Amino acid sequence: MKQRGVTVWFTGLSGAGKTTISQAVAEALRSQGCSLEILDGDVVRQNLTKGLGFSKEDRDENIRRIGFVSHLLTRNGVIVLVSAISPYREIREEVRQRVGDFVEVYVNAPLEVCEGRDVKGLYRRARLGEIKGFTGIDDPYEPPLNPEVECRTDQEDLSQSVAKVLNTLSNLGYLSNQLVAIEN
Repeated sequence: MKQRGVTVWFTGLSGAGKTTISQAVAEALRSQGCSLEILDGDVVRQNLTKGLGFSKEDRDENIRRIGFVSHLLTRNGVIVLVSAISPYREIREEVRQRVGDFVEVYVNAPLEVCEGRDVKGLYRRARLGEIKGFTGIDDPYEPPLNPEVECRTDQEDLSQSVAKVLNTLSNLGYLSNQLVAIEN
């Protein structure tokens, strides 16, 4: 079965659950033989965009580069799962236009919940002034206005979030209905 390529873009604050949900979606898709790639913001910054800082210009360039790779993979029939804070609405929209087959997933959790999940200690360091320009603290996060999926990770469990993503991909014609039925 030839699959249709799509970029599934998980955006949200640090600690909202982007990586967790994208990894669970990847597991479900791989179990059904789907061809996919995961582009995680932290991993991309260590490799593809090493050397970029956290100014607005550098963040935008980071997202453009991820978007470029996503576009190449998507047009070749790969499902691309991107997990990146991508705080600015305008650059996310630019990437959407470039990629075309694009599904935005807003991984939404209140700031206080994300701070409570802060396994890396980044929020604490930002609150102490050790990290400047930290998204949600002293740099803005612009939530999507019309995401295809919204996962409220403070109100739903992982399986519910995964089901929302898979059902949306199916409804938009990226997955067969059999795949979604198996996962639900």
